[in-house]
Amino acid sequence: MFDIGFSELLVIAVVALIVIGPERLPKVARTLGHLFGRMQRYVNDVKADISREMELDELKKLQSSMEDAARTLGQSVEKEVTETESELNKLAQSAQPVADPYPEPGPAPAPTEAASKPASPQLELGLDTAAQAPAQKQA
Repeated sequence: MFDIGFSELLVIAVVALIVIGPERLPKVARTLGHLFGRMQRYVNDVKADISREMELDELKKLQSSMEDAARTLGQSVEKEVTETESELNKLAQSAQPVADPYPEPGPAPAPTEAASKPASPQLELGLDTAAQAPAQKQA
């Protein structure tokens, strides 16, 4: 991390022994060890936070790309359904006959002038002339 070699550490230890003294050197070394450990934990925590943020950014990018893909897929499916529906409607319209053989019951058409005058009194009464012929022969 600091790129300190063994000879440099030896020089630092000799200077510390001279400056601090042999009586307080073990206590100072222990304190420096604790501080160094805390610093390493802090650096590791910062690295972990940074890596979590990077992963979170990657996940957000992945989520947005998946949402875009889902949106595109939904639009294409909707487009295909609309096209299929319009084709089916065209086929249904072309398959319908010109005149409906089974018209829905509705109001009767208005009678024309020829249809409003009966041809004979028998037809007006709804009698069949063929059925009356044998009755007239017997009389």
